Formats: sequence, structure tokens, C-alpha cells
Amino acid sequence: MRFYNTLTRKKEEFKPIKQDKVTIYVCGPTVYNYIHVGNARPLVVFDVLRRYLEYKNFTVDYLVNFTDIDDKLINKANEDGTTVKEIAEKFIEEYLNDARGLMLKEESTNHPKATEHITDIVNFIQELVEKGYAYSANGDVYFDIAKLDDYGKLSKKNIEDLVSGARVEVNELKRNPMDFTLWKSAKPGEPSWDSPWGMGRPGWHIECSVMARRYLGDTIDIHAGGEDLQFPHHENEIAQSESLTGKPFANYWLHNAMINVENQKMSKSLMNFFTVREISKEFDLEVLRFFILSAHYRKPVNFSREFVEQAKNGLDRLYNGKKNLEYLINNTEEKTLIDKDNEIKEEIIELKKKFIDSMEDDINTADAISSLFEIVKVGNSKLNQDSPKELAVFAYDILMELSGILGILNKEDELLDEEIAELIDKRAEARKNKDFKLADQIRDNLKEKGIILEDTKDGVKWKRVR
Repeated sequence: MRFYNTLTRKKEEFKPIKQDKVTIYVCGPTVYNYIHVGNARPLVVFDVLRRYLEYKNFTVDYLVNFTDIDDKLINKANEDGTTVKEIAEKFIEEYLNDARGLMLKEESTNHPKATEHITDIVNFIQELVEKGYAYSANGDVYFDIAKLDDYGKLSKKNIEDLVSGARVEVNELKRNPMDFTLWKSAKPGEPSWDSPWGMGRPGWHIECSVMARRYLGDTIDIHAGGEDLQFPHHENEIAQSESLTGKPFANYWLHNAMINVENQKMSKSLMNFFTVREISKEFDLEVLRFFILSAHYRKPVNFSREFVEQAKNGLDRLYNGKKNLEYLINNTEEKTLIDKDNEIKEEIIELKKKFIDSMEDDINTADAISSLFEIVKVGNSKLNQDSPKELAVFAYDILMELSGILGILNKEDELLDEEIAELIDKRAEARKNKDFKLADQIRDNLKEKGIILEDTKDGVKWKRVR
């Protein structure tokens, strides 16, 4: 398996620290609002990475943090006349609702919160001060980037260029305008905690270093997130973590490209974002997951409802292929495979290999999805009611095995209730009696109930409009 490592700017063979275990840290949301589609991309992409590693029999320690203390939460609490804690708790719950809709594996995800690790954060900062990498000034604590020769190695930015081009607030307390905050002194009305430097709260970057070390160790296998986090967030994580431990912070840095609206990055600051919750009112969130995975994670994607509609149509094609195989399993007989059947089986095996090869090559979900469409095409065009049951079962099992890696096609159609079942039987009887007016009327009634009928050479098939 190979990943494109942002640190080295090349694809590298993946070699985990431990033979049977992988540690992954994904930067999670600041919980002051609903997540938008751009936020969802890393969550979906790296959930698939986790699923694939588990498919390869690795144990995966997977962490997505919650930033629950930040200027954005404080401002939101002031606007709403409530507390930071209440804002955080509300939007953590809303995040979890969206995560379930996106089919993220929440049951095996660790979600530590910044406010639950204040003691660890203070101790981490204190060690940096003692080692000479950080300094206190008037109740604040800053990291001294001048102490590092390789600051900027992830983003490939030059310190001199950063300083000369810095657009930062004038702060006479800093030794260098690019020094970043580890601890902020308390302001009236803000949440604060005790520390050796007085009452205050942590800066943004420090929480990820602290929680990654606490739960995953001094060096983690994979650190992931959106490409907009390379600088300054991930650069600062590297600086503070490696200064403290003297060890590499992460061996592989994976960054997804942005989701754009009219070729501009989707963001709350530009007011051009669509929340996952808004999308869920129009589309099943499995469609959004499929939309995200339909492009390689390192390529920018333009978002529009038209493109999501196209994704829905594609996902429906896969579901229809799944349903066709289920129909064949229930309507074919046990037979001995003949040469033609074995050739079809070999074709499906080759398509599975193609899927795996795509995933091995830097999580290429776009090409992996193409392999799923090819498997469905084989099922639709080469299998019928005369095919051996074994062949239909084989194709179905492969389709479900691979789609499970992507986290799709796992929703079961609801069973037809008695009313709909009777209507289908009644329509069949009307067609038999050449009462086509009644048959068409029944078809229209079923359509209103979300059931689409298809008259095929193998009999009447139905699908539920999702």
C-alpha cells in the first residue's frame, strides 16, 4: 500500500510502526455549528482508509478530536446568550447525528475533547517552557519558532518569507511575529483554568499534540486532515510535539483537497457553504458519502446539487445491481458450474483485484467505485435465472465485501407491506386479463408509494425510490 506523504511530497510504501496495528489521528471539528460538506470530506475519506486497513486485518486506533474551547465557541455562546459548554454539547450531538447519516464508524472512534485534557495540556506546555522552546509573557505562553531549524518542513514554507509577509496582529509580547500561542490568559467572562501562568485557556494547536500523544503515543502512523490545515495548524503541531519528544510526530501526513463552490473553497467565512444537515433534507446522506468518494481525495471537487443528483443516480445503479443479484439468488437453482460460469467467476475475481489495487494506490476510491460498476454490469448482463445460484451468490458476496470497505450499499430495502404486495399481484392479474388500463393505474399508485416496477424477461422486479 502506498500513500502520498505531504511531508516528503511523494508516494511512499506504508510501513506501520507495529506489524498488526495502525494509529490514525484526524483533525476533527470545532463544535460551534453544524458541519458543512467541506468538513465532511476528510471524515468520509479517512473513515474509508480506516475500513480498508481493518479489511487488511490491522487493528486501528482511530481518533477524531472535538475542539470544544475556542474563540468561535465563545462568540457563539455570547450571541446565543448561553454557555460555551452548552454550545459544545449541542453541536457534538448534532455532529454525531450527521456522522451516523454519513455512515462513519462512530462505534470505534475515539472523540477526546480539549476541555477534558487541560491538565495534560498544561503539563505539556510546562515541559516546553522548561526545555526552552516556549516562553511566558504577561500570562500568555508562546512557542519560539526561532529555536527550530526545520520549521516549515511540512508546508515547505520559509520562515523569513513568512515573517516578512506575515499579516498578524501587532503583539509586542511576542519575540517573533510568527510565534504561536500555546496558552491564552483569561479575559473577563471567558472560560478559564488555572495554570503556572495564571488563569487562562489553551491555544488551538496544542490540543492535537497533547491528545495524539496521550492516546496514540509519541509517534503516530498517520496524521490526516484537510489541506488547509497544513499551515499553520499541522506545522505547529509538528513543532511543539517534536520539540518535546525529540521524535517524529507522524510518519505519514495525508491531506485531502478542498470542496469548492464555483471554484472557491467552501468555508463558513466566505458564506458559501452547505451544511450536511441541509443536504440531508434533500438527499440521503449515503448519497453525499458516495459523492465524496467518487473523486480521488487529493483532487479538488466542485459541489453543486446537480453533481449530487448525478451521484444519487450512480448510487441507485449500484443498489439496483445489488437488488438484481438478490433476485437471482432467490430465483435460481443449484447447478454445477460450467466453463462459461467459471469464466464469469474469473472476471469478477479480476474486478475485485482491480478494486484492491485502486485502494492500495493512495486510497483511489474513484477507480475502486468503477470496479463496483463493472461487477454490477457483469451481474446485469451475464447472469440470469438460468445461471447457477452459486454464481449469483459469489457475485453478490464480492459486491458486498468491497462496497463495505467504502461504507456504502449497506441499507436494506424495507419489506413490501401487505397492501403493496396485493397491488403487485392484482396488477399481474390485470395484465394477464389484458386490462392494461387497470394495470397502468396500479403502477401509478405504486409509484406514488415510492415503488417502481420493472417488467423484465425474468418477471416483474421492483425498486424503492430512495
